[in-house]
Amino acid sequence: MTAALRHRGPDSSGVWVAEPGQVGFGHSRLAIVDLSEAGEQPMSSGDGRWTITYNGELYNSHDLRGSLHQARWRGHSDTEVLVEHIAKHGLPETLKKAKGMFAFACWDAHRSELWLARDRFGEKPLYYGWYRESLVFASELKALRAIPGFAPDIDRNALREYFRWTNVPSPMTIYEGIQKLPPGHFVRIGKAETTLEPQPYWSAIDAARVQPDHRAGLEAVDGLEEVLDLAVGNQMVADVPIGAFLSGGIDSSSMVASMQRQSSTPIRTFTIGFGESGYDESNYAAEVAAALGTDHTELVVSPEDAMRVIPELP
Repeated sequence: MTAALRHRGPDSSGVWVAEPGQVGFGHSRLAIVDLSEAGEQPMSSGDGRWTITYNGELYNSHDLRGSLHQARWRGHSDTEVLVEHIAKHGLPETLKKAKGMFAFACWDAHRSELWLARDRFGEKPLYYGWYRESLVFASELKALRAIPGFAPDIDRNALREYFRWTNVPSPMTIYEGIQKLPPGHFVRIGKAETTLEPQPYWSAIDAARVQPDHRAGLEAVDGLEEVLDLAVGNQMVADVPIGAFLSGGIDSSSMVASMQRQSSTPIRTFTIGFGESGYDESNYAAEVAAALGTDHTELVVSPEDAMRVIPELP
């Protein structure tokens, strides 16, 4: 299963199995923060109670780390911050505090409980379900297909929805018995659990209701720049070079402008162009890159290039 996800994390991989074999985690790592062995996964908390396999990034890792005064740090990865915060404050409280994109599985050795959780907007995927009396879960369906004998039936309702909407809506997947964990939800599985009922820990509607009244005019413009720079700046923390996709549209241009404002060196930007002028936006991207002073790279993709990639898709 871990090998099937190598494309998601080519830097290293690891496997952990709890005693006496109740649960096992595998992880393929894409190293962004703390490139050393101290950031490798699966990772256990200092007290040994919690073990996590985690895909994503915490944007408020520094703040969460500052609240853990008694922790004995082995490195500076956000994975370690996450598992130590869970060890001190519990998983539900950590989910309320964590800001970022993530999907993870966490094992509580004291209670013999498995927790699965997904970020507020579902940026990172997580699939799970029962198969032959075992709970299976992974970041992609491709990994589940690596399980010996895994051959579930096609979910005809999901197939119908796919032809209707050109996607399979959550929580369904194309396989019967396998679900997507909804955004902003977690699942807790104990010894006696036979059902997998996701529980919400955050709601976009509830969050919107408690926001202050919207600002107007120039105040709103200044406020947007402030919030945008804060959000973008939090996502620029990395121990590797960073970059951005740039289409030349409002969204990506605003993001790159914010990145360049906060960087002392030219930000690397990338654009995909097409030979068909009706679909090509590379000229717009080049103009924005020149105006902002980014280090810009353009790649023109042909239909033949796209066809060659299809066999490698999840």
